[in-house]
Amino acid sequence: MPHRQFGGASGVAVAVVPAGLWALGFTSAGIAAGSVAAKMMSLTALANGGQVAAGSLVAVAQSLGVPNAVTAALSATGALIGGLQGDAPDPN
Repeated sequence: MPHRQFGGASGVAVAVVPAGLWALGFTSAGIAAGSVAAKMMSLTALANGGQVAAGSLVAVAQSLGVPNAVTAALSATGALIGGLQGDAPDPN
């Protein structure tokens, strides 16, 4: 039975998660006005008396925002390389 490497899945996650956060409006410059992220932040603040708590989904997503296009490109390259790894022989 072949030993499956998970490099492809983790590589895809590294590329998709930042890109998805950026698409929602979580950027390195802050939360983009009028975005889904802005609506999430507003709802979170309303539910918490005007504050966005550290460790909340919005706070964590903002901390993971895409720093720039170079990072996104490198992530996509890593995903491609990881996906090309395929099956590896079982070491046993």
